Amino acid sequence: MAVASITVKQDPAVQYLLRIGDTALIHAQRLAEWTGHAPQLEEDIALANMALDLLGQARAVLTRAGELEGAGHDEDQLAFLREERDFRNVTLVELPRGDFAVTVLRNAMMSSFFKLLWEQLRTSSDAELAAIAGKAVKEVRYHQQHAFDWVVRLGQGTDESLRRLQAALDQLWRYGAELFDEDAVDEHASHTGLGPRWGDLADAWDAEMAALLGEAGLEVPKATPFRSTGKRGVHSEHMGFILSEMQHLQRAYPGGVW
Repeated sequence: MAVASITVKQDPAVQYLLRIGDTALIHAQRLAEWTGHAPQLEEDIALANMALDLLGQARAVLTRAGELEGAGHDEDQLAFLREERDFRNVTLVELPRGDFAVTVLRNAMMSSFFKLLWEQLRTSSDAELAAIAGKAVKEVRYHQQHAFDWVVRLGQGTDESLRRLQAALDQLWRYGAELFDEDAVDEHASHTGLGPRWGDLADAWDAEMAALLGEAGLEVPKATPFRSTGKRGVHSEHMGFILSEMQHLQRAYPGGVW
């Protein structure tokens, strides 16, 4: 028996938290796909641990989003019972796993963004969100260091590793712009002190990424007018496949417990 989907209020504070929680959740799903498939055993464990960190951050933020919404939705309902159009993650994290170069480059882009975001959220007007940020920023600093080390290692490695890393950058770079697009949700968060406008993080992110890519010997792709729109609920063709796998159990066996 299929279970009915839930809808979430369009309250800007709730939508702001969904953007954070959903981005962490879908990124965790993609990283978890490496379990048992990473090029080294140690890396297999590292990627799985980072996926667990992101999943923990997603759980905490989605729980808080449900509390602010006040409709009785818990973290599981928000993760497993929403339709694709109601997810607010950025498109970058839903793109296919790709090869190892794609994964470490995407990790570098996302961990740099999350580090800057969590650092700002430690002073959020929402005490619960500030507490979540205090723990998450410690985790994401490790994620960033791990990803940066790999990007430099691959960039300064062989001609083949550099070629693959440049191909990953050419594929992913244009999706980074969505991180910093601003709208009424960001303005509300900034005005109320809930969190920063994501666009306010752009200069610091650009500086950190430019230093990394330069050290790795990568050529930054030219800017394009392309804008992905995942955090507004308009996703790529890949999002439906992620949700069909992630939501299968709860959809097939509503309310199932161990």
